[in-house]
Amino acid sequence: MAVLSLTNAHLAFGHVPLLDGAAFALEAGERVGLIGRNGSGKSSLLKILAGLEKLDDGLLQQQQNLRRVYVPQEPELQSGATIFEVVSEGVAEAKALRARYEAHAPGEDLDALQSRIEALGGWTWEQRVDETLQRLALDGTRRVDDLSGGLRKRVALARALAAQPDVLLLDEPTNHLDLEAIAWLEELLKDFGGSLLLITHDRAFLDAVCTRIVELDRGLLRSYPGNFAAFEAAKQRELEAEALANARFDKLLAQEEIWIRKGVEARRTRSVARVARLVGLREQHAARRDAQGRVKLNLDAGELSGKRVAELEGVGKRFGERVIVRDFSTTILRGDKIGLIGPNGAGKTTLLKLILGELPPDEGQVRLGTRLTVAYFDQMREGLNLDATLADTISPGSEWIEIGGQRKHVMSYLSDFLFAPARANSPVRTLSGGERNRLLLARLFARPANVLVLDEPTNDLDIETLELLEELLQDYDGTVFLVSHDRRFVDNVVTSTLVAEGEGRWREYEGGVQDWLDQSRRAQALAAARAPAPAAPKPAVAPAPAAATATKRKLSYKDQRELDELPARIEALEAEQASLNALLNGSELYGQGAARIAEVTTRAGQIEDELMQLLERWEELGSR
Repeated sequence: MAVLSLTNAHLAFGHVPLLDGAAFALEAGERVGLIGRNGSGKSSLLKILAGLEKLDDGLLQQQQNLRRVYVPQEPELQSGATIFEVVSEGVAEAKALRARYEAHAPGEDLDALQSRIEALGGWTWEQRVDETLQRLALDGTRRVDDLSGGLRKRVALARALAAQPDVLLLDEPTNHLDLEAIAWLEELLKDFGGSLLLITHDRAFLDAVCTRIVELDRGLLRSYPGNFAAFEAAKQRELEAEALANARFDKLLAQEEIWIRKGVEARRTRSVARVARLVGLREQHAARRDAQGRVKLNLDAGELSGKRVAELEGVGKRFGERVIVRDFSTTILRGDKIGLIGPNGAGKTTLLKLILGELPPDEGQVRLGTRLTVAYFDQMREGLNLDATLADTISPGSEWIEIGGQRKHVMSYLSDFLFAPARANSPVRTLSGGERNRLLLARLFARPANVLVLDEPTNDLDIETLELLEELLQDYDGTVFLVSHDRRFVDNVVTSTLVAEGEGRWREYEGGVQDWLDQSRRAQALAAARAPAPAAPKPAVAPAPAAATATKRKLSYKDQRELDELPARIEALEAEQASLNALLNGSELYGQGAARIAEVTTRAGQIEDELMQLLERWEELGSR
């Protein structure tokens, strides 16, 4: 049953309709991911569903007494307040009603007050806030003014959860969160009992959390059951079908236009119905909103740097008593793509500055390569002048830019990044968060550089632009340093990772985030296997004879024989399994009839079970 629904929704800013007869329903208990191009109106839609903005036309319906809570991208927290006070705002109504009840104001309907307080759980609001703080690992006594962006986002989530909403609306909840916090948030949202609608471009997060994907595309909302991986497959088929239908329509329109322009004889005999059909086709074509073009990303690596970009040997850095980098050594070569992973505040930016020679080490030595040209993508967009125009941001004082030895007009270059020529002279402050990130990329790529430093480039970018940026960086000849909490993006771009392991220790791993996690688990398992067994406490009574305690219990003749035979049995099963898999993966089997196919499939499943049983038995006998 729908708890919240939109019917024939219309919303426009200027001449662009963001919602054009859109319909949507949020069912009880489902978790929906809302995706779409930057500037398509996702945040506006979320605010409408939260009751903060109004539709131009259409109908918004909700269940009676529905509790909706909205958490924006950049939550506002009361300055000077403690975390406990901010989270308590989530139970403000219950808190106020209980205060009125306890004040016993003359003429107050205490029975009605008591009923409402009980409905809101108001008698125990302090306990609810404390439980929420404990669940989200927050110290209620800390002042919010001192918190990092990640902790401020966590406090805003705590305030929302303390309200025990029926519907939770989240706008980019993973921004400013590190990998550990994102994993924590995934589990939190999967356990949430109400309905969830969230905007995010983190594909791994969508896969882990959502049960349905809704795309806002050209003013309409399209629903796709399942997670993001299922959406990608369905969307590809849908776009191919749409392109084919549009091509057929355009061909028919062209034929009719040719017919209507024939000679005098044709004009005498043309039918009124056919003319009317042509008019209708023209109207349909004018009303059609074609898919917006793709961003065109080109990157000029300029002059090649030296083969060695940087070499660090025994480098250390501290600020006061806090050690940021301890005895770190590495060599970075031209073309390496390095991801930096660690919790917020671990020192990723400090390590980057050490590698690039912008910060002197307290210990050790840093040797830089030759001919380095470095370009930065800054996380907080501090490099953008909000009052400057888009054109001046890209090419100050000139209408032309030069990329890869070719001149290009700034208007044409901006259109490559999906900025219409009419917006070229608009101030930067008119852009959405995702559009500002896209403008930063445009400015970054307008300058030749053989070393790119990308600090959270994925925040607010739409998924299609993310995928194009991935492809560009994979083919880039220069060196890349990437700080990002988007796991899928890091995995698809980097060749190795530098991981903060606490107390200033950094370690290099081959591959991306998933490779680091796999290698870490294997290393931990190996260390646990090699660790000596803890010494047993000395018994209070006299110990047993040494011969009895020093040796393992001997296997029986039957068990020993079984143990000796197990390797050969396992090997035979594995050989049979390989043979059956070859049959299933080939084409010969599928010409032998349904009975034979069923027989092979059943036997393949049986072998898996038998192998598992033999391996477990082998481990059991070997441990004895």
